[in-house]
Amino acid sequence: MLINRKQIRIEWGDCDPGGIVFFPRYFEYCDACTNALFERAGLPKPELLKLHCIGGIPLVEARARFIVPSQFGDTVTVESCVSEWGRSSFSVHHKIFKEDVLALEIFEKRVWVTRIEGDTIRYKGIPVPEEVKARFNGPSGAR
Repeated sequence: MLINRKQIRIEWGDCDPGGIVFFPRYFEYCDACTNALFERAGLPKPELLKLHCIGGIPLVEARARFIVPSQFGDTVTVESCVSEWGRSSFSVHHKIFKEDVLALEIFEKRVWVTRIEGDTIRYKGIPVPEEVKARFNGPSGAR
């Protein structure tokens, strides 16, 4: 299973008035980490969109489990992997560590989509190519 690890330094603007990371920022971090995971698999997002003629991999479901807060000045490590493949969807599991302690987990469900012909706004799910799935069965490790 391919795992990507990315370090993120918590900045002042990431925090709420209580001095801890404002929870929507974690979802932004994980969106960037999903892109980094695909890049590690050899599919940087601009190339992914062009090569596979897709409209993207939008988020359709997300949930989080908050365990330990992070604050300004902390450096966290995000470990990301695809935990499950469906026909046109896939799940990404992000574990965020503060030093060696699991601080939170975020679970994403995303869909492989293309534009509906003749419609400039709507998309539809299409099967994820097997060659894309195969890229995530490689060795794990740090970036």
